[in-house]
Amino acid sequence: MTYEDLIRIAVETGTDGIDLTSYWLPAGPPDDYLLSLRRLAWKNRVEIYSVGTRVQLSQPTAELREKQVADVRKWVDVAQKLGATHIRVFGGQKPAGATMEQAIDFAAETLKQAAEYSGAHGIFLGVEDDGGITEFAKETIEIVKRANVPWGGMNLDIGNFRPPKVYDQIEMSIPYAVSTHFKTTVANDDGKTRDPFDWDRVLTMFVAHGYRGYLGLEFEATGDPVAEVPVALRRLKDVATKFST
Repeated sequence: MTYEDLIRIAVETGTDGIDLTSYWLPAGPPDDYLLSLRRLAWKNRVEIYSVGTRVQLSQPTAELREKQVADVRKWVDVAQKLGATHIRVFGGQKPAGATMEQAIDFAAETLKQAAEYSGAHGIFLGVEDDGGITEFAKETIEIVKRANVPWGGMNLDIGNFRPPKVYDQIEMSIPYAVSTHFKTTVANDDGKTRDPFDWDRVLTMFVAHGYRGYLGLEFEATGDPVAEVPVALRRLKDVATKFST
C-alpha cells in the first residue's frame, strides 16, 4: 500500500485527512515526491494534516538535544511542502544514569526549543505516548506542561498507554491533546489481554473536554488492513458524527 493508495481509501471512506509516517516516505524525501503527493491529496479533497518522525526528545546533553531540534527543523520543511500543520515526536527512552525526573526535564527542554521553531512556522508538535518515558499519561503530560509552549502538546494515542486504568489515562490527557491516534483494541488491567475499544466512552470524554481536532485511526490489529481499515474508518466516522451534533 502506498500513500497514493491511502488517499484513494480516504476518498472512498469519506475520511477528511491522513497522518503520514516518515518511515514510509522515500529517502530524503525528494521535493518532487512531496509536491506530487500534496497535489494528489488536494485534487481529491484530502488534507495531509500530520507527519510522524523519529525525533526522540529525552537527550542528556545540549548537543544531543540540538540534534533532535535540527531534525525537527528538517521535518517542518517537509510538513510545509505537504501542507501539514502537525508533527509527531516521541519522548524516547530514559537516558542511562538519569532519573525519570531528569529524563522529563531533558524532553521538555527539547520540546520547548523545537516547538518554538515549529510554532514560528504555524506547525504543532505533538508528543506521542509511545513507550519509554511516555508509557503512562502522567509523565507524558508533565513533558508538555514543563515545556509550556503554545505550539506543543500531545499526540494522544488512546491505545498506547500501559495499564492499569487506560480510560482514566486517556481522560486526563485530553486537555493537552493537539492530535490523536485511535486504536481498535484496549489493554486490560491484567496487562496481558485486550478488548475492543469502547469508542463511545472515549468520545464522551473528548466532547466533555471540548476537543474538536482530528481523530486519526492507527490500525495495529491482526487481519488484512486492506479489508479492515476501510471498515474501521467508517465506524470511527459514524461514532464521531454521532458526537458532533
